[in-house]
Amino acid sequence: MEFMYQYQKETAQQLKYFLKEQGISKGLLAKIKFQGGLILVNDKRENVLYSLRPNDRVTIVVPDEKEHETVLLDETPIAIVYEDEHLLIVNKPAAVASIPAQYHPNGTMANRVKHYYKMKNYKDQVIHVVTRLDRDTTGLMLFAKHGFAHAQLDRQLRAKQVEKRYQALVAGEMNQLKEHGMIDLPIARDLSSLLKRKVAEDGQAAQTEYWLLKRNENMALVDIKLHTGRTHQIRVHFSGIGCPLLGDDLYGGWMTAGIERQALHCYKLSFNHPFSGERLTFTLALPEDMTQVAQNI
Repeated sequence: MEFMYQYQKETAQQLKYFLKEQGISKGLLAKIKFQGGLILVNDKRENVLYSLRPNDRVTIVVPDEKEHETVLLDETPIAIVYEDEHLLIVNKPAAVASIPAQYHPNGTMANRVKHYYKMKNYKDQVIHVVTRLDRDTTGLMLFAKHGFAHAQLDRQLRAKQVEKRYQALVAGEMNQLKEHGMIDLPIARDLSSLLKRKVAEDGQAAQTEYWLLKRNENMALVDIKLHTGRTHQIRVHFSGIGCPLLGDDLYGGWMTAGIERQALHCYKLSFNHPFSGERLTFTLALPEDMTQVAQNI
């Protein structure tokens, strides 16, 4: 894949520093150098020590990424929300993991996306997961279609420029819920379980902001924004204030409300396009199981 830039500074700069400013890492430079890529200045091949001058035209040719043979194919169709040459956004259903694991090598979103890439005969076949969701959480999931896009989006994640918003159904101690609140409780591993986390004084700092959308005497629908990204953070935090998610048996959620998985949905995803810079925002309505419960609140 080819990327072009115009050098617009008035003073000279070494090419390697200019490329770093464009988000091209040392790892990507090595891939370009040793795996068949090119670095051109004004259509002439140059090394990274070249001194750029005003109006120089820089072209980067990134080599195609061959598939990882260990990632199996799953022919289950994917629900595409958005796609261009750099990005793929899908609507992840419940009961599907994001990526393969040792004892579950197939049936994940990564396996399904790989099959989709194969069908489309895309040149880049490596699966780059940018935003994961828990197995039973539904909603928007972002993939980068090549390594350069993944690196650019990772920079945004670290700078907290990627916003994910969730909606959840919770029940329990309704008096603990405010119209708007911030749950600020540290989270640590629960040593009694391989999966479970818990609120603990010696845990990592974690903040979850929420807004109450609707409620009755038994349950509520809340809008959620994460300020940190701890494992199971939303589930642990709402359980920690006595209002676990419906269907979340791992954290004490009600299992009698008509939903049998944690009632959590990533409904909004907002980020800057890694190459155009345009701010993109995508939204999804609640899935059917959550809608049926929410309409009775």
